[in-house]
Amino acid sequence: MSDVRLPSARGARLISLAGWTVIVLSAGAALLPATGQVKAALIVGAMMMGAGIVELVAGAVRRETRPMAMLAGALTLAAGLWFWFKPGREFLPTVYVVTVWLLARGVILAIAGFRTGPGVRRWTWISAATDVALSLLLIAGLTSATLVVSLFGPTPEIVASFAWVLAASFVTTGLMLLEVASCAWDDIETREASERR
Repeated sequence: MSDVRLPSARGARLISLAGWTVIVLSAGAALLPATGQVKAALIVGAMMMGAGIVELVAGAVRRETRPMAMLAGALTLAAGLWFWFKPGREFLPTVYVVTVWLLARGVILAIAGFRTGPGVRRWTWISAATDVALSLLLIAGLTSATLVVSLFGPTPEIVASFAWVLAASFVTTGLMLLEVASCAWDDIETREASERR
């Protein structure tokens, strides 16, 4: 059983489009190492606002996990707005915001995983585990990053690592949404087959 309210072709297409959109947005992370600090913050903000809006829309057609899916989208949108309106922030506070965002999203998605069917549950938990693992990697790397940034400023390598963290989170979120859409399509086909009998 899918996690889409009243599985319809429209709802399944919407969630599928949302998944692909979030995956495409992850490509914006590739631009981060080549930009300055302010531009990087604006790119991150735009990526997160876009993904948050897409997740909110996709969450609106979900069934069991609607509140949790929309909360994850709202959290992403809020983090994106922070980046957009505070683009001059230092690199380390930016990492702290992303760390908290990833950890909170991971917890929200883990809870949502308990409310879904097996197919969606697996990808919801993969997305949750990815976000939590990425937040823990950022926490583990903060000590050395703090020293490097204090001495040399944000190096291209640190910015590139940060970019990969964002891209990985976005890709797993996109794949999770594609699985939700796939399960919705399966429900539609099952329902149509039973109606033909």
